[in-house]
Amino acid sequence: MSRYTGAVCKLCRREGKKLFLKGERCYTGKCSIERRAYAPGQHGQGHKKTSEYGLQLRAKQQARRYYGIQEGQFHKYFLMAERKTGVTGENLLRICESRLDNVVYLLGWSSSRAEARQLVCHGHFKVNGKKVDIPSYLLKAGDVVSIKEKSLDSEKFKAVIEANSGRPVPAWLECDAEAKSGKVINLPDREQIEAPVEEHLIVEFYSK
Repeated sequence: MSRYTGAVCKLCRREGKKLFLKGERCYTGKCSIERRAYAPGQHGQGHKKTSEYGLQLRAKQQARRYYGIQEGQFHKYFLMAERKTGVTGENLLRICESRLDNVVYLLGWSSSRAEARQLVCHGHFKVNGKKVDIPSYLLKAGDVVSIKEKSLDSEKFKAVIEANSGRPVPAWLECDAEAKSGKVINLPDREQIEAPVEEHLIVEFYSK
């Protein structure tokens, strides 16, 4: 599967907002948005009037890049959200939030979603006692995510957890620092999701 391998700070600059793709760096003065708050490229500092379609496209791209999801899978999530009861845009964000790599990041076991994705692929986590190495695995209410015992012996992994231990955990998740496990209490409501996107624009984009 294809994956973006370029400079991720350019993605934040292109969207004009922090997408928190570089972990700790995003909270410091080294953040590219803090230093160069304009789009990359020679025409980045020009002022362009954005069309309605352009706003919808940007909202969709912001959400994709925030969660690190490719276009095909993101559209698949939208179709899943449409079939569910409730507000389609909120359903879409709820699906993205329930991904295993996102939950690993929110539990403070990685510095960024990209790092979480890599750690999941390397088989460091279990879901309900069974190893899962699929970052896009969708969790349900009641699922328990834990770190493999062997992984806890890794000094590098210990350093990652220690560096992110002070980050607050969302109310819809429960983290047991001693057992190195986390539980999905329930899937989040919209006010519990911090994604910097306007989901109604994404719905409008795909509904054309």
